[in-house]
Amino acid sequence: MVDYVSHQPPGTVVIDTGNTFLYLVLNGGQAMRYGIGVGREGFTWSGEQVVARKTEWPDWRPPAEMISRQPYLPRFMAGGPGNPLGARAMYLGDTEYRIHGTNKPDTIGKRVSSGCIRLTNDDVTDLYDRVKVGAKVIVLPAQAAPMLAEK
Repeated sequence: MVDYVSHQPPGTVVIDTGNTFLYLVLNGGQAMRYGIGVGREGFTWSGEQVVARKTEWPDWRPPAEMISRQPYLPRFMAGGPGNPLGARAMYLGDTEYRIHGTNKPDTIGKRVSSGCIRLTNDDVTDLYDRVKVGAKVIVLPAQAAPMLAEK
């Protein structure tokens, strides 16, 4: 829990890709802060989405673009501890992007993904229980000065 100045309503998720933090806006100038892994060079994005759906221990089907870059990837992997999506996934709009767990916790704080936002399995489980389907998700540009700032 951190002090956090925001004009967004409680329940909004703000992703600060430049500083590799995700904030869940709460009441009273507070937020929950989580360390995240973000998109590597050339795979970053910004904008607004909503949490379209949520899944526990999600199955993974790599998108076609990912398979074309990494043809050795499996076409399907059932949910479970070895799955790269980890313990929970929150799907962002109708995009291929997700906020999800990871089976590689050492990647938190790094720029390693194909654009998804990853958290440790413990953190994504905590966030999953707090975020509602329909919640607004704001992904800040990595190079921009934060529009919302931690105090």
